[in-house]
Amino acid sequence: MGLSLGAYGLLAISGLTLWNARRRQHPRPAWIPLAHRGLGISLVLLVLFLLAIGLIGTLGHYGSLGHSWHLPAGLTVVTLVFTSAVTGWRIHPKQPQMRRLHITSNLLLALGFLAVSWSGWTVVQKYLPPSP
Repeated sequence: MGLSLGAYGLLAISGLTLWNARRRQHPRPAWIPLAHRGLGISLVLLVLFLLAIGLIGTLGHYGSLGHSWHLPAGLTVVTLVFTSAVTGWRIHPKQPQMRRLHITSNLLLALGFLAVSWSGWTVVQKYLPPSP
């Protein structure tokens, strides 16, 4: 989860850098868009990995899903990450609404990460042995 949050933070920094260059009409270094896309792909893969671990771990431990609000929070984060990725790839001057959707999904993703982190903490407490 920490790597996902780190990737999200770096994506925010690189996205703000791209936005600032576009707003000021300054040339942007060629490596920033490449880094932003690479980080985005990494975030998608990390979230899918965390989803797989969560599903397999929960099914292995409980035999079923839906024992807490972590599942809907996690599925919301997965949906927002995929929404951000798809809209990010489709940003084009002919489709300005994609940039708005991309930014909106990323802002909502911050709330999603907060929710999944909080609910994940409660789930982890169930797995830990009781303290003496």
